[in-house]
Amino acid sequence: MAGELGGIAGWLMKRLRGRKAATARLALVERITLAPRQSLALIKAEGRRILVATSSEGAPAFFPLNDSNGRAERPRAAAHNAPRATVRSARVSW
Repeated sequence: MAGELGGIAGWLMKRLRGRKAATARLALVERITLAPRQSLALIKAEGRRILVATSSEGAPAFFPLNDSNGRAERPRAAAHNAPRATVRSARVSW
């Protein structure tokens, strides 16, 4: 019985080693604390860089960073009827 269990474990390990690991689509690049309850995080999501500002006073704000051509990336709207976010509404006041 112990030999069978070892054989199954060995077979399973060989199978798992042969698989490629899933590519992460979201990664925390860097995070800094500005104050006790305020921070900035640089996130990479599917190849895009997004700066996220958080505070205890409200919802986080998301700022897409410039692409390699120097143009500001525009956030995509969730639906056609969704209101467009303005720069003023996207900022966090500390």
